[in-house]
Amino acid sequence: MTWILTVLSGACFILLGSVGDCKEKLSSRTMSFHQTQLGEKQGQVLTRQRRDDTASPSPTFTACKLPLTPYELGVLDQNTHETGFHGDDGASFTLTWVGDGTGVILVLSTISAPLDSFFEGASSRLYRSADYGKSFYDISHLINNTFIRKDFGILPGPGNSHQVILTAETPVLNNSGGVIFISTDAGVSFKSVQLPFHPAQPITFHFLNPEYLVVISIDGGLWLSVNFGAVWIKAHEGTYSYTWGSGITLFFSSSPTGTVESDRRGELLLKRTEDLGKTFTTVAENVFSFGYIGGFLFASIIETLGAPRVLYVSSDQGDNLNKAKLPSASTEQFYSVLDGDEDMIFMHVDDAGEESYFGTVYISDDRGILYSKSLEHHLFGGEGKSDFTNVTSLRGVYLTNILEEDGRIRTVITFNRGGNWRALNKPQNVECGEDEGNCNLHIHGEHSRFNSITPMLPLSDPTAIGLVIAHGSVGDSISSTRPDVFVSEDGGYSWRGALRGAHHYSILDSGGLIVAVEAHPRDGQINTIKFSTDEGQCWKVYNFTKQPIFFAGLASEPGTKTMNISVWGYRPDENNQPMWVAVTIDFQSILTRECRTDDYVQWLAHAPEGGDSAMDGCVLGYKEVFFRLKKNSVCRNGRDYVVSRQISPCPCTREDYLCDYGYYHHENSSECLKQPEAVDQTLNVCQNGEEVELIPSGYRKVPGDYCVGGFTPLRREESAKRNCGSSSQPATPSEHSALPRETMVLVVACIGVVTVILVAVASVVYTVTRMFYRNRVPAYRFSALQFQDDPERVTVTNRASVDSDDVSVITVKRW
Repeated sequence: MTWILTVLSGACFILLGSVGDCKEKLSSRTMSFHQTQLGEKQGQVLTRQRRDDTASPSPTFTACKLPLTPYELGVLDQNTHETGFHGDDGASFTLTWVGDGTGVILVLSTISAPLDSFFEGASSRLYRSADYGKSFYDISHLINNTFIRKDFGILPGPGNSHQVILTAETPVLNNSGGVIFISTDAGVSFKSVQLPFHPAQPITFHFLNPEYLVVISIDGGLWLSVNFGAVWIKAHEGTYSYTWGSGITLFFSSSPTGTVESDRRGELLLKRTEDLGKTFTTVAENVFSFGYIGGFLFASIIETLGAPRVLYVSSDQGDNLNKAKLPSASTEQFYSVLDGDEDMIFMHVDDAGEESYFGTVYISDDRGILYSKSLEHHLFGGEGKSDFTNVTSLRGVYLTNILEEDGRIRTVITFNRGGNWRALNKPQNVECGEDEGNCNLHIHGEHSRFNSITPMLPLSDPTAIGLVIAHGSVGDSISSTRPDVFVSEDGGYSWRGALRGAHHYSILDSGGLIVAVEAHPRDGQINTIKFSTDEGQCWKVYNFTKQPIFFAGLASEPGTKTMNISVWGYRPDENNQPMWVAVTIDFQSILTRECRTDDYVQWLAHAPEGGDSAMDGCVLGYKEVFFRLKKNSVCRNGRDYVVSRQISPCPCTREDYLCDYGYYHHENSSECLKQPEAVDQTLNVCQNGEEVELIPSGYRKVPGDYCVGGFTPLRREESAKRNCGSSSQPATPSEHSALPRETMVLVVACIGVVTVILVAVASVVYTVTRMFYRNRVPAYRFSALQFQDDPERVTVTNRASVDSDDVSVITVKRW
């Protein structure tokens, strides 16, 4: 029998490539491996599916390799720890890190078997490590050897919390509720709690207070706990979805009839509670779905029967909803929030057509209401995957792929938050020969990972300034042949070929160390790991085990502070049964020296080499000077390392402005011209219940841009002092006129008759609406990415840790 390991982490996990899909976003601290029985003949090795061999080969490069010294080999051997999970027949392993810097890892092993067998003596196993994976101990007895759910069985608390929740697999029949096990000491002990309901999805922690929990039950009930699951209160019926907002605000959608059916989502109510379920406020009606990101609340709403859906947005926790100035979406189209923070939103609007596979990216203003066109032909595959990537290691940088009219996919990058886009430069160590003029680097993203072309997405981190690692190919467009690994040390301005072939990779020690493992070895098994201490310029190879393993993935503590890396996989045991294996390598053993001040050098971000212009480095209104580790400094940044920077303001130029709503960039020019269809149109915006008339000049400052003086185009706002809506529902057109005195008597006399008519009409409309929406299937999608840091801060921090969605990776949700 042949077994291989397939990573089932999908878009929910940060370290391992996958083809999985996740409806509910799990914590970034958790990853999952799955063991699949695929062959019948022992010793059979499975290879990747043969792909298009007609694609032109990419220009090649030679990776720099350095020999491992005898001293390094000996030290690494002494600090490499291998654990074999003997006798564990689990087909799935789920890992989660508990707390920050605690070294605690919990590993849940579950089997693949019919549900009935779970309750006939079978159980899952729970392991615990307190030394970053160097040793593991079976603690299954702490949960009475109970079988824990495979899909969302283990849930760690936010931040440095030591709370953990395990959800037991409990049969619905003959049981009034499920069972959870809770721990407040990072898994040293567990307490069993009987639930008054059966959870339909993972329990969600509040992003700041781990005592606050929320979940939806299988019958649509919204359940809340304010004491870490000890007591649960049913707050609402007929709940469809929910998300935490700012503070303890909780948003959720529900059916007005108390039942939840996906084909009736057009009549959902969007509600809000600001006191943990004691009172409720209806924010909007006729809602298909909603989302919350970066302080902005979104709701897709149909205003009138038969009309396309429109997007409403609120920047004040739902007190006021304003219609976004975006193209409306038909049933075949969708919106997708690609990224967002408190300054602005990147919004993808699908082009018309059932199989267009592309759309247009718009950028919002700081209110989320007005949108300017940023990028056309943006690729958004039919499988619901977008390659839009926030390069978190450098402010203002995003990269994505576009689908050209000739059918080719090409990569573009922006360094000023979508102000303008351009192709990536050719890697420095790659020669293109005669085709030099049509030779660029193209990066593989979600679309390629979904199609099993690449095992990992581009990787960056705010603590590793300027560092980007990605799979790509060089040529006139992206290639479906074997990708290589490329590294940028300046946030995407320049690139180098680093490793030939596909790899799994991870950033350690705040960028001072990069590790990589080959994704597709020829014999299907691995026993070596590659590492670099100079940002991927040269690599050393270490043989970490005498017995090769089938590779499952790399696992390291979230963030980049750690210097421990675990390689997970499997090999046959003495009985030819698959045995899970974890090999943990402590690289601190060879980087023993703490970095000193003279190990760092000043680096001006967003500045070309050799540039001496006063405007060099000016992006989004200011310059940043970082202190970066020298490439030839072989030392350890350490856990206490903090990225520091010096900032200085810049004068405004046209680069600091976007074309305003109704304007577009003239071809081969930075000038903004008015769109023909927008000529002589007045731009009125409903803001906080009052109509505001905008008089644009063609330009508006890029959200989050802090330039001062210089180029300053005029842009005025005049309040029309006209009521245009209420605080809880999108505006409804109405007419107000003064009535003559002689008509007042007639009005009073008609009130009774009109009331009866209105009630009848309302009943008819309600019935027709119900019938109309019964057959509607919503097609919106939403995705969330990491947030960018605040320019006022001196140190770089990960904002995802304090955001309600706790986002660290792309998560696509259908809208």
